[in-house]
Formats: sequence, C-alpha cells, structure tokens
Amino acid sequence: MQDALFDAPPPPVAPIYEPTDFPFFHGAQSMADHGFIAQDWVPALVKQDQNLRQLALKLAERSSLGEVLLPEPKVMFRALTLPLAKVKVLIIGQDPYPTPGHPNGLAFAANPQVRPLPRSLRNIYKELETDLGVVPAAHPDLSPWQERGVLLLNQALSVTAGKAGSHQKLGWEAILVAVLEAINLREVPPVAILWGKHAQKFSPALNNLPQLCSAHPSPLSASRGFFGSKPFSESNRLLSVSGQEPIDWSLPLA
Repeated sequence: MQDALFDAPPPPVAPIYEPTDFPFFHGAQSMADHGFIAQDWVPALVKQDQNLRQLALKLAERSSLGEVLLPEPKVMFRALTLPLAKVKVLIIGQDPYPTPGHPNGLAFAANPQVRPLPRSLRNIYKELETDLGVVPAAHPDLSPWQERGVLLLNQALSVTAGKAGSHQKLGWEAILVAVLEAINLREVPPVAILWGKHAQKFSPALNNLPQLCSAHPSPLSASRGFFGSKPFSESNRLLSVSGQEPIDWSLPLA
C-alpha cells in the first residue's frame, strides 16, 4: 500500500469561548460603549442584563463541550447596531443559518461571499423583483437594507452548526420581547413584516405597529401566500402614510 502523496488537512478546530468572549456578558451598557449595539437600545436591554449574562454562560458551556456556535459572538447582536430611532421596517426571522461561514447577525442575510444563495432569500429576491421590479442581487448581503432602516432581527441570535433551531429555547425570547416592547412604544411606529407563524406569534407585542403578515418565504411555504404578498411596496405605502420616507429596497447587484 502506497503512502499518500499529500497529508490530509486536519479538520477545523471549533473555537472554545469563555463567557467574557460574549460582549453581552458585560451587560447592555457595555455593549453600547463598545459599539456592539446602538446606545438607544440600552434602556430596553439593561433590564435584561442578568439574562444576557446567563446566555453568555450557557453558550460558553456549550462551546466547552465541543459545539460549534454560530455566528461569532461579536456579531450576534449586529442587528441592534441600527439605532431604535432609525428603525422604519422590522423583519423578524427565526434563527441564524446553521452553516459555518454563512450567518452574519442579520436575519435572512448571509456573508457576501456565500454561494449559492440561501433558498428563503432567493424567494425574497424573487418577490422583490415581482413587487418593485428590483433586479435580484447575486449575493446575500443585506447590510444596505439595515443602513436604510430595516431591522433584520432573528428570534434567537445563536445556533449550533448544522442544527437549525437548536437555540430557540436557550433564553433568547426574553431579549427579543424586550426589543419588541421598545419598538412598540415608538411615537412614530415602524412597519412590522411578519413572515410565517414563528414571527406572527409576536404580533400581540407589536399592537401599535402596522403589520404585514404572510406565509414564510421558505421553499416549503412561499407558494402558499408569500409570493404575491407585495411586502416591499406595501411597507413603503404604510411608511408614507405615517410621514416617513420609504425604503430603497435595491441592492448592489454584485
């Protein structure tokens, strides 16, 4: 038996995180001071400091047992770098993509180099083109939407690699509810886009917001009411009614 011409590369080593590696271990004010969230989210989240610390402890323990956590800790709260005062549209996702290299802290988005596009996002782009004539981008980077006031917020901000939904019961819901309560108290309310039952269960917490509800854009349900729902043009119409500037939903093509 001949020796292999080349040694096989070693398998990737999962990073092991300490509790202090999670910015939220230190509380909401510390996160704002270091740029991990916008300052105007602090009043809503500071009451959750104990829960945030417990989340960091739980995630560090899972990491020590060999779980690959996604995304990396410093971007788990990336959605909240958009200030509360600048939110025009809220889109609630479920949890980060469970594929290493994909999630970037924004719901439905992925890192720019990811190919092929996530299937739900492909359907979102398809509806965007049908609704507004926007040519679909070749990439999954939705950061321009965030910069224009779209809060792309997942219900759970972490996941175990390869296991979708694995952190749904970890304790993130209390954090999400605190965020939604702050949004619901806005004097000029943003528009809530709630795709699928997982997002729509939070409808009562957003009773002051105009809401657009439809099926989820996943391949399993997009044809059951997502396609043709026109969430982009309708959200812009509702923004205009409340005196807010509509969203430019276009994205760089490449």
